[in-house]
Amino acid sequence: MRRNRSCGSQSRGPGRSFVGGDTSGQGGESPPAGRRRGYHHGNLREALIDAARRLLAEKGSSGFSLKDAAKAAGVSPAAPYRHFRDRAALIEAVSDRGYDLFSKRLQAAAAEGSDPADAFHRLGAAYLAFAAEEPGYYTAMFDAETAGIPDNDTGAGAFSILVDGLIKAYGDAAFNGADPRVVALNVWALSHGIATLAAAGRLPRGPGVPTPAEALSSGVEALVRGSTGGSTREAGAEAGTGRVPDIPLTTA
Repeated sequence: MRRNRSCGSQSRGPGRSFVGGDTSGQGGESPPAGRRRGYHHGNLREALIDAARRLLAEKGSSGFSLKDAAKAAGVSPAAPYRHFRDRAALIEAVSDRGYDLFSKRLQAAAAEGSDPADAFHRLGAAYLAFAAEEPGYYTAMFDAETAGIPDNDTGAGAFSILVDGLIKAYGDAAFNGADPRVVALNVWALSHGIATLAAAGRLPRGPGVPTPAEALSSGVEALVRGSTGGSTREAGAEAGTGRVPDIPLTTA
């Protein structure tokens, strides 16, 4: 997965304290070239990240410029360059923040499970809920413009939660020597596809049609069965999970 926190800032201290204030007036000196007299902002970087998150939710990743983000944050067009080299760097910062929140949501969902099988299925519900409730963050997390940035592994934390939940739910023996990370990657891809289709309103609706959560639940079961030669029920029982992980998902 992706991401180390590289946000393309021009100046960053270890404590990540960002204040876009003007220090003019000290010692009777004139403001430095390019800096507006009287310009103050409590936390410019955070304001820009929040503005970009809102713009991503409203217009998508290609629907705004760095200038638009500056306007939404109430600062000058040049102000974002104090912390972000370009638009991609700003979107990357939103993505990093999104993955952090996403991981916390997944951890909280798994912690509510009554057993490993229930915990794993709650991860699926949490995935769909996050995509629906946080469209700005979710869009940034999978933005093609920042996908190729090297040395980024923020998403690895969320992926490890999924892998751990999968192994606990089905048991080590269920995979018959297959790499559970590959299975987890397939589960992630299925989850992302259903979440994206749901957000675009492209999933069918009507009597007898499964909800996105139900479609994900049955799809995950089919994926795991296909990867393990159809032995998930027996392996799950041998692993002492308490029950077979075929509980329908709910987003409530």
